[in-house]
Amino acid sequence: MVPYIIRRLLHMIPTLILISMVSFVVIQAPPGDMLTSRMAELAEQGEMGSESAMAQIEALRERYGLNDPLYVQYFRWIGKIVLEGDFGESFTYEMDVIELLGERLGLTLILTLSTLIFTWVVAIPIGVYSATHAYSLGDYGFTLIGFIGLATPNFMLALIIMFTQVTVFHTESVGGLLSPEFIGASWSLAKVGDLLAHIWVPIVVIGTGGTATVIRIMRGNLLDVLGQQHIQTGRAKGLTERKVIAKYGVRIAINPLVSRVGTELPNLLSGAVVTGIVLGLPTAGPVFLTALTSQDMFLAGAFLLLSATFLLLGNLLADIVLAWLDPRIRYE
Repeated sequence: MVPYIIRRLLHMIPTLILISMVSFVVIQAPPGDMLTSRMAELAEQGEMGSESAMAQIEALRERYGLNDPLYVQYFRWIGKIVLEGDFGESFTYEMDVIELLGERLGLTLILTLSTLIFTWVVAIPIGVYSATHAYSLGDYGFTLIGFIGLATPNFMLALIIMFTQVTVFHTESVGGLLSPEFIGASWSLAKVGDLLAHIWVPIVVIGTGGTATVIRIMRGNLLDVLGQQHIQTGRAKGLTERKVIAKYGVRIAINPLVSRVGTELPNLLSGAVVTGIVLGLPTAGPVFLTALTSQDMFLAGAFLLLSATFLLLGNLLADIVLAWLDPRIRYE
């Protein structure tokens, strides 16, 4: 297993390099560059034609190396990341990218992992129930609820929950992950408790669609497994139905879901972008959207590169867990 993990980690290097190239080119594809928005602001102020404005624009072009060819800009950017761990400076926020994404990325990871746990804890028992009580009233009810959750957009569900909090429960602080008095304060038990009181809303909003999907997958997989011969053998040995389903059914039916973990992380991150904007969350999603609209190549490129890293690490983790769950799987 250890040699396999080492090989996978080494294979990640060229993959990340290719992803960084594609991301950098895609960010640069729209017409204009990072200074386009700054030039538009100066034009609105009637200062675009002044010598000071032109000197400012040229100084910024020289500072960020925008006069160089695209390949030179890329190698300068990726070289600083590899050799110095420097992701550059955000043009929009005028601060270091890592400093800007630091706490926001941490909150994003907490939100993403919590949503993943919520999805599995809710969906897998429901999927098992639906498979073991197929075509019953409960199965049809969960199917209906699942389809409604799958069809409801994240932003609409977020608005409904916020409206309910204000009108029904008269909540003073809606949206965000912290109450106003805890924003910017040092971490304490009170701040953690306030975070837990707020974080359930985005977890439910982001996890609803994924929960419905996992329910359907788990139900279909378990229905297929329950008809296999080893299930009948377990029953013939006199094992209880609950043990047969848990040990010989769910353990095999859950394998495709484990394989999906790596691909689910980017989906949750993209869902967190829209939800973060609607709920006003201090996560990396709204910052990423701002970076795209302003063509802030350093900030957007860093976000895409980190997202790709999470995807690859998620796939690696899923393969390791899959090998642990299913002893039939062996890596040579």
